[in-house]
Amino acid sequence: MEGVGRLLVILGVILAVTGLLFMYGERLPFRIGRLPGDIVIRGKNSVFYFPLTTLILINVVLMFVMWIMRRH
Repeated sequence: MEGVGRLLVILGVILAVTGLLFMYGERLPFRIGRLPGDIVIRGKNSVFYFPLTTLILINVVLMFVMWIMRRH
């Protein structure tokens, strides 16, 4: 049961951080989802958006978190 409790605490922290990013994300000096390297193609009546750099950044952060969780 200790493992389940730890997992719930970690998920709670992740949700809290995500909520703070949504609340205060506009005040950050950089915009998540609008980083250099994100692809935006604008047509007459459409917009194609592919957040390549944002996806890579999120992947690296999640891999680091998972690495830390496995170590302990």
